[in-house]
Amino acid sequence: MMWSHVYDPLGNPWLSTLCAALPIIVLLGALGIFHIKAHIAAMMGLITSLVVAIGIFGMPGSMALSATLMGAANGLLPIGWIILNVIFLYQLTERKGQFAILRESITGVTQDRRLQLLLIAFCFGAFFEGAGGFGTPVAVTGAMLIGLGFSPLAASGLSLIANTAPVAYGALGTPITTLAKVTGIDVMLISSMVGRQMTIFAIIVPFWLLIAFCGWKNTIRIWPAVLVAGLSFAIPQLLVSNLMGPELVAVIASVCSIAALVFFLKVWHPKEVYTSTAGTMAGAAAEAAGNTGLQPKHGYSTGDVIRAWLPWLILSVLVFAWGSPSMKKLLDSIFTLDIQWPGLHNLVQKMPPVVAKPHLEAAIYKLNLLSTTGTGILVAGILSGLIMGYRPSELIKVYGQTFWSLRYSLITIVAMLALGYLTRYSGVDITLGLAFSHTGVLYPFFGTLLGWLGVALTGSDTAANVLFGGLQKASATQLGLSPVLMTSANSAGGVMGKMIDAQSIVVASTATQYYGKEGVILRYVFFHSLALACLVGLVVTAMAYLPPFTLLVLH
Repeated sequence: MMWSHVYDPLGNPWLSTLCAALPIIVLLGALGIFHIKAHIAAMMGLITSLVVAIGIFGMPGSMALSATLMGAANGLLPIGWIILNVIFLYQLTERKGQFAILRESITGVTQDRRLQLLLIAFCFGAFFEGAGGFGTPVAVTGAMLIGLGFSPLAASGLSLIANTAPVAYGALGTPITTLAKVTGIDVMLISSMVGRQMTIFAIIVPFWLLIAFCGWKNTIRIWPAVLVAGLSFAIPQLLVSNLMGPELVAVIASVCSIAALVFFLKVWHPKEVYTSTAGTMAGAAAEAAGNTGLQPKHGYSTGDVIRAWLPWLILSVLVFAWGSPSMKKLLDSIFTLDIQWPGLHNLVQKMPPVVAKPHLEAAIYKLNLLSTTGTGILVAGILSGLIMGYRPSELIKVYGQTFWSLRYSLITIVAMLALGYLTRYSGVDITLGLAFSHTGVLYPFFGTLLGWLGVALTGSDTAANVLFGGLQKASATQLGLSPVLMTSANSAGGVMGKMIDAQSIVVASTATQYYGKEGVILRYVFFHSLALACLVGLVVTAMAYLPPFTLLVLH
């Protein structure tokens, strides 16, 4: 039985939009206001979403249940699979004392906490986003910052803030290539446009990150290093996105940024070393620790340091390899299943004005256990464990303990993804999106915020592009705006929603052992997310209407 979306079920756009927002209100209210544990809040949001989808939007109950189960499956694989295996690797290194050596070796580059944060959260995080995506950078950098002694809130919140600039080109450009397929616009046009929109933010984000951590004055004291990190990311991002396409944008830009910052710190050091790991969150001020940013000799041999870094180097190589098209093709040829989800595939019909004509929604679950990024991380964990001297039985024991410690986080991720898929297939999120599309001359600003909303709802820039890419193109055409500008704005605005989507927050709280404090993390990052999204909206508006910015627009 086929079912068609109804975007105004109550015959009143305002009331229908309010009802569509109820699952989000319940979820965020439970987390951010009433401090309810994440897995309980997620279940409350999911139950509310079921009531709204079935009771108000008229989705058949069997379809609603099917969409919920498909979302839950996606929560386990790939998202939960990534988190489980990253924390497994971290636990292996922690128990052998390797992480302590790694921590002290990083302070050998710089003892200054601001520069450590910049190097790990922004530079390293961008590499993991570009190579793997799907929560990998927040999980890895959050765990590393905790190992360096950062407070749980700082490690969680700042990892989320840092994971913005590279998101549009995450997982080897998947959001951009998907947006091109959805809209029918040439992939190079979208890649180039997003690169132009995001260039300034590749410079702003590292400054914003440090201001959030330690305040304006303490950030300005190291402005040369922050500018080096930002520019060495922004320029390659702009060039690669415009000349080569989206696949390697974040990887190349992050490698350039890492190299530039490390080399710069060999010749430049801050006058005062900031040693607080809590930053302004604890009211801390900069603490003088001599006139150099270098740490005295840590006492470990070169071999010790190499062994401490080896698991993370193995992780970096394998995550990049697993993300490459050739490796994915090879592994998928060994085993992959494309499951046409029963009771849902091609049974839900998306309706105008979101699409030009009625369109059946596919619901295919790809069971690609070998080629998914989490499996590459698991292989890295096993290889690293064997190199560190673990016996196979010990690896199994640590893995079981890791799984048990993450049980509530995995439940939360499953419930969050179930909620996201249900709102997508029921058309509830499209009702919210249509409210943004009726803003007329202000649409460049609010259309950008639509991308932000899409990622906040789905947890994925790719999913938000699938969800709203067609709507952005149709609305832009009706309003006489560039479809390339507005479809690209969906992805660019969406990157700022990444830090507040419930999935990412749970990943951060899990990686930093801050579970149960998701509401605290949400309240900390929400302003940063909204403010940065609004800035992206202003940039897109300027490109739509204000010379000479309009010269940057591609048609």
